[in-house]
Amino acid sequence: MGNDFDKLTNLLNIRFKNLKLLSQAFLHRSYLNEVKIDFKSNERLEFLGDSILSLIISDYLYNLRDNDAEGELTNLRAYIVKTKSLAQAAKKLNLGQLLLLSKGEELSGGRNNPQLLANTYEALLGAIYLDQGLSTVEKVVEKTLLALFQDELKSGPPKDAKSYLQEVVQEKLKLSPNYKILETTGPDHAKQFIVAVYIGKKEYGRGEGHSKQIAEEQAAKKALEGLHD
Repeated sequence: MGNDFDKLTNLLNIRFKNLKLLSQAFLHRSYLNEVKIDFKSNERLEFLGDSILSLIISDYLYNLRDNDAEGELTNLRAYIVKTKSLAQAAKKLNLGQLLLLSKGEELSGGRNNPQLLANTYEALLGAIYLDQGLSTVEKVVEKTLLALFQDELKSGPPKDAKSYLQEVVQEKLKLSPNYKILETTGPDHAKQFIVAVYIGKKEYGRGEGHSKQIAEEQAAKKALEGLHD
């Protein structure tokens, strides 16, 4: 494992001060449940890394795309910070091979599981932040994740907000968003629609427009903002 860690840190051009932090980033809960040792899993680091990643991507896009509106920035962030993308970055770093998993998780293909890989990538970012600081994490994210999206960073994401929301919600929550018309006002030739989008039973955003489609798109943008706050 030591040589594998050396390969990773050399690839990232990082020298960890606290190697226990680096090790913790790869400790899956299933492994700790199986071996019954008193260590913490990588879940807290994942939580931290998720928040830091959202901040870094938001800051990067804000400065890069100064003509984009809030909704456009939200859509592009959602396109980049999704399970599939993070798993792709993790695979390029061979993070799956460093994971400590239970035998059952190993046999079920855990090392190639996109969700586990994405979580591990975020845990690694959390560990780097605690050990090296924010500027180092920014460099790692630019090198390992943003480098995968050069075309999208120039031209913007290829999908609308509703499509993004569908993709993000299915990946994160295994659900589909539902849209409901709350109110319709105005004469037939100039109707205004107010629409809410629900994930499960919870309302995540509202939108308004002169067509149902426009109102749904606005609601989806609001929901994406909430999911990435």
